[in-house]
Amino acid sequence: MSTRLATGGRLIDRAKTVKFTFNGKNLEGRAGDTLASALLANNQMMVGRSFKYHRPRGIVASGGEEPNALFNMGEGARFEPNQRATTTELFDGLTCRSQNHWPNLEFDVGAINKHLSRFLPAGFYYKMFMYPRSFWKHVYEPFIRQSAGLGQAPKDRDQDKYEHFYAFTDILVIGGGVAGLQAAKTAALSGAKVMLIEQTPDWGGRALVEGLPINGEPVDKFVQEILSELQEMPNVTLRNRMMGAGVYDHGYVLGYERVNDHQPDAPGPRHRLWRIRAGQVITATGAIERPLSFAGNDIPGVMLASAVRDYVVNYGVSVGDRTVVVTNNDDAYRTAITLKNSGLDVPAIIDARAGGGGALADEARSLGIRVENGKALSKVKGTRRVTGVAICAQAGEGAVLEEIKCDAVAMSGGWSPVVHLWSHCGGKLIWDESSAMFRPDVDKSPTGDAGEAFVVPAGAANGALDLAATLADADAAGRTAAKALGRKVKAAKAPTAEAANEAPIEPIWMMPQGARPALRMKSWLDYQNDVKVSDVQLAAREGYESVEHAKRYTTLGMATDQGKLSNINGLAILSDALNQPIPQTGTTTFRPPYTPISMAAIAGEARGEIFQPIRKTVLHEWHEENGAFFEPVGAWRRPYCFQKSGESVEDAVIREINGTRDSLALLDASTLGKIIVKGPDAGKFLDMLYTNMMSTLKPGKCRYGLMCGENGFLIDDGVVVRLDEDTFLCHTTTGGAESIHGHMEDWLQCEWWDWKVYTANVTEQYAQIAVVGPNARKVLEKLTSDDISAEGLPFMCFKDITLDGVPCRAYRISFSGELSYEIAIPASYGRALWDKLLAEGAEFNVTTYGTEGLHVMRAEKGFIMIGDETDGTVIPQDLNMGWAISKKKDDYLGKRAQERSHMADPTRWKLVGLETIDGSVLPDGAYGVADGDNANGQRNVQGRVTSSYYSPTLNKGIAMGLVLHGPDRMGEVIDFPKVDGEVIKARIVDQVFYDKDGEKQNV
Repeated sequence: MSTRLATGGRLIDRAKTVKFTFNGKNLEGRAGDTLASALLANNQMMVGRSFKYHRPRGIVASGGEEPNALFNMGEGARFEPNQRATTTELFDGLTCRSQNHWPNLEFDVGAINKHLSRFLPAGFYYKMFMYPRSFWKHVYEPFIRQSAGLGQAPKDRDQDKYEHFYAFTDILVIGGGVAGLQAAKTAALSGAKVMLIEQTPDWGGRALVEGLPINGEPVDKFVQEILSELQEMPNVTLRNRMMGAGVYDHGYVLGYERVNDHQPDAPGPRHRLWRIRAGQVITATGAIERPLSFAGNDIPGVMLASAVRDYVVNYGVSVGDRTVVVTNNDDAYRTAITLKNSGLDVPAIIDARAGGGGALADEARSLGIRVENGKALSKVKGTRRVTGVAICAQAGEGAVLEEIKCDAVAMSGGWSPVVHLWSHCGGKLIWDESSAMFRPDVDKSPTGDAGEAFVVPAGAANGALDLAATLADADAAGRTAAKALGRKVKAAKAPTAEAANEAPIEPIWMMPQGARPALRMKSWLDYQNDVKVSDVQLAAREGYESVEHAKRYTTLGMATDQGKLSNINGLAILSDALNQPIPQTGTTTFRPPYTPISMAAIAGEARGEIFQPIRKTVLHEWHEENGAFFEPVGAWRRPYCFQKSGESVEDAVIREINGTRDSLALLDASTLGKIIVKGPDAGKFLDMLYTNMMSTLKPGKCRYGLMCGENGFLIDDGVVVRLDEDTFLCHTTTGGAESIHGHMEDWLQCEWWDWKVYTANVTEQYAQIAVVGPNARKVLEKLTSDDISAEGLPFMCFKDITLDGVPCRAYRISFSGELSYEIAIPASYGRALWDKLLAEGAEFNVTTYGTEGLHVMRAEKGFIMIGDETDGTVIPQDLNMGWAISKKKDDYLGKRAQERSHMADPTRWKLVGLETIDGSVLPDGAYGVADGDNANGQRNVQGRVTSSYYSPTLNKGIAMGLVLHGPDRMGEVIDFPKVDGEVIKARIVDQVFYDKDGEKQNV
């Protein structure tokens, strides 16, 4: 029976009581406890239910590999599901509830599934839910959705803070056991900058549980001394409660720090996500003990032998009064010896090997522990906790030889190095037959761009399970990492420990069941997902010979523990079923994160008002002070118009357009994307991105360009400026700056990686002010002596000038159809120039206009707007823009797609202008109908409105739209029904409504 022992408990403070609740029950633990150790100390053996059959589940492990003890943790704003009890530090006021049962843990209606197990074999969902098809929507789908998932989704807004940190180090050591400590020290002695991280609150790892001496002295003294040395080194950073979550290319590592989980009311963030760049990564992540497969190995009270030992030594907790130890290796003998020395009874050690145990077995026998070699567990007796075991011979049919009463079982199937981080970035594994484990193949390390290895395994993570070998391997790993960075390690004596001289493990994965065990007594592999040995064998019989296919068919290793306890045993069972060695079967893919990390940590501070921070130009404050009515444009807020007192939005837009056309207006165009493209191959690169030729553009000139994706559809447009022979400036739409820059980088890094091109997004570096209207030149000439006349600065050219003593760049480009200059100036000067232009423009009755006036004026000129005239299915040819497709070059992105038959189909709708007969405004998106109905009884359509406005310049409604054979049908009238049934008639006209020859913009 679980209880707190009088001895042991090196990590707890017995004098300090900590109160917590489990399923509404008030319980007590001690400071330093984990939630798991506190539950065991309170004799809470059953902690949850399994996913599929709702079988009783107890704690199995003591670390991040725990598959069963998952809880809904906290309440309200601090509620979080699926929190692992073995890694949760106990604190006052902690509340937790077990998961996956109804109405309660002890009585769960879902447990009826275990009686239906014969109808729910592996892969049953692939077969059961196919027929009858009519059942899917109203029977199968609701059932699956109701059954899916563990835990509950939080409902309240999380009140805690989360943050991201960035770190750069020469060598990152992951794992703070003796191997990690030694590797960090050795590497640090080279002078390299070293960062050491450990996922638990404590340093030293399992070596402190085993208590074996190092350098002839107690291991805890070694740990304290080396920690002190590292803390005094200025080139070393130590972080505990921090997990190495994933290793990626280029020495990029993701770290996950649980800052305040153990003290939720303390200031600071709850979790912190670290983005680390390291020249070398040492994985000193240790090893995980494997379970054994036997009937009833999932009953609460059956635990890993190492975990039983951990709870005794670290927390002073007895899992049971009478514990049977079952093993296929020597290490589990240490658990039996520890239990006996703590005053607990060990009725027997069941060793599946015919011989084995060595000195440890002799020590166990000297303590009066019975050792049975060549025996196995036939089954474990009990339902909600262990009551006894049945013993059989390991070889043969498994007939029961004897039954032993006990209340706990400590099992050990050997050890598996934690190779996850090593494998994340392509590190290969090799099968070690003597230890029955996969370990890193150091000849096939993860490599960087130049082919250099940048991940080094150390200690148990490299297969060195003996303490002496672990320390030697860790020292070598530190030297290897330092040497890879060109650093020389100072001579220092490596620590020593006595070798254990343990016998090789015998690869026994599954123990025989009794002659006729009860139907419910199965041998389990994956405790959380209820995957049995028989499920893997069934998968093999049904043709799932690939380990990845078998994994998905059975869900083996797909639970929240990612198969840390089940995968190797599952591989062994699959290999046996396929009659092939384990290396031939291989492993499944190791994917980050190593253990789950919180969604909030991934988001960091990006939530609430700063989930997507509002981007503001340097003129935003002026806009706010002067009546701006804002609209969101991507992440920016741009003025839609500027309302004066007593003025409606519609009246403001009309006033702004008339003021622009009649005299002078200013527009804040700072949000337009500005991307520098530079290098010897810049022209060639832009020729591939744009449909028209950019490499022939002369310095000082501008050219409008269209950009398509691989599928041929338009994704952006803008003016390209050639600054000099090797440098271009590409303007993009406001919402397209980041995506187009990413598009450029994607092609440069993945396809044209050898092209000499550099790109930079400089959108926020410059304010850009459009000075527009018949008096635009006059107001600028008041501020500059540079020649900005039509001859000195022609249309579609640029010139570096000085305005009011400040260097800037003037572009002669126009989106309004009026005389227009776009002035680019360093952002810090933007407000000053704006104020100066307003002051000097007062004599011309200067106005400011917003995005709606901009849109109306561009529509009057027939200019397209990405996102209006395009919707992801439009190509340049649809917009009558064949003139923007170069005939001089062989290729550009999207060219071949546009040559496909359906893209070149003459029945594709084409862009035209639309004028309503009665002068009203067509609704945006309205469809023009044709005669007849389609097969669904709906009216046939022959076009749609892409953008529509009231034009104060023309005093009528104008629109542009895509219409079947539109350019060939000028003058025809089309019906556009409204939602209320009213029909608006519109005539097809030229899309350019105003100043078709461009006389106003070219003056």
